Amino acid sequence: MSKNVYWMLELDLKEGRVDDFRALMNEMVEATRENEPGALGYEWSLSEDGTRCHIFEHYANSEATMVHLANFGEKYAGRFLEILSPTKFVVYGTPDQQVREALAAFGASYMQPVGGFTR
Repeated sequence: MSKNVYWMLELDLKEGRVDDFRALMNEMVEATRENEPGALGYEWSLSEDGTRCHIFEHYANSEATMVHLANFGEKYAGRFLEILSPTKFVVYGTPDQQVREALAAFGASYMQPVGGFTR
């Protein structure tokens, strides 16, 4: 079974913050791409009306997930939560206890793998 950890985070974009959102997103995407080789996928999407954001994140394993969470906490969490309000957070894969503890404050729910594959 894969050791991957991935999630879908759904957020509401606070009114009037679309420019701040785009600037932060660009900064975070670039930093993740350049500095986190264990980040296998990192995709942000915005609803057509510009009010809801989905972020899909995919990490090679729990260690890579913790690298990202440390970077997020140190550099981005404050600005992120000023611009976006989390509404749903579903985690997939096989996160270890350290990842689960780190995500507890975000109200994450977990889906257990029962079949399938990752290439």
